[in-house]
Amino acid sequence: MMSAETKTTTEAAAAANAAEAAMPEDTEDKERDVRNAQDAPGRPETGAAPARAPRSLQGRVVRLSGDKTITVLIERKIKHPLYKKYVRRSTKVHAHDEDNRCQPGDTVIVQACRPLSKLKCWRLVEVVGKAA
Repeated sequence: MMSAETKTTTEAAAAANAAEAAMPEDTEDKERDVRNAQDAPGRPETGAAPARAPRSLQGRVVRLSGDKTITVLIERKIKHPLYKKYVRRSTKVHAHDEDNRCQPGDTVIVQACRPLSKLKCWRLVEVVGKAA
């Protein structure tokens, strides 16, 4: 024979199973999606990874390449693997200057963006220093 405590525990478990069986499947899916979205890092509405900030670099304007386009020279220093001396390396990028406000010699900050033309995938953020 079952004791009263065992009987009530068994009845409670049977009631919980009956309640789950009565719950529609789409409600279970919605609850699971809400739990997953809450646990996921980043944007809670999609559960996707957080968006990264676009890459920004500082350089010097070396040429006005055309209307609303500038060429920016970006220099960086790297350590030579064998000689351990710091060597300057440079990269030229084409950037979009909407207001044509840059002149050669200006120090600017550019930010990566979607491709605007064949070579241009950077845009001017700000002019840090004007040329003398």
